[in-house]
Parts: sequence; C-alpha cells; structure tokens
Amino acid sequence: MCIGIPLRILAVDGIAATCGDGSGTTSVIDLSLLPEAQPGDWVLTFLGAARRRLDPDEATLLRDALSAMDAALRGERDDDAFADLTGRPPTLPPHLEAARAAGRSEG
Repeated sequence: MCIGIPLRILAVDGIAATCGDGSGTTSVIDLSLLPEAQPGDWVLTFLGAARRRLDPDEATLLRDALSAMDAALRGERDDDAFADLTGRPPTLPPHLEAARAAGRSEG
C-alpha cells in the first residue's frame, strides 16, 4: 500500500522540485507527471513523484489525517482526530456487514 504525502513546492528546477512538508523537512521530488506545478502549489506525492495538485484545504486535511495516523501508531489517543469513530461500536461497510450476517468469513 502506498501512502500519498502532501508537500508544498518551494522551488522548481526543470522536472525536479524542492518541497517542504510544513515541519521544516525538505525533499526533492519528480514533476514529470505535473510539469505545470509551480512554487507555492501543494502536490500529492507517491514514491518521490508528484501525482496531482491539491488545494490548500485538502492538503491540510491530508496532513492532519497523516498526523493522527502517526499518533495512533505511537499509541497516543487523539479522540478529535477520530471523532466519527469514538463513542460508538465499530461498524462494517454495508457489503461486508451483509457478508458477515450471512456467515461468510475469509479463510
């Protein structure tokens, strides 16, 4: 599974861009798939390559989700990050619930 990382372009040099993640860390990514990207743009990156441009609000949502996931992996609780899941029992998507109710299981 790949996880897309939102990065903000700081500088462009041909098909390479220096980007920041908002924490002070910078990296160089490939812009071959987004040659129109410019400094100031937020892009979603996979494996060191920009895949699509993001609006700033979407970039913030993705950064917050990744931060919450990182905190959860460290064993920290952030009920605000998972407000839709706290205070209720877990549920399955309808198609999986139907399979569970029918007695199917993965084996």
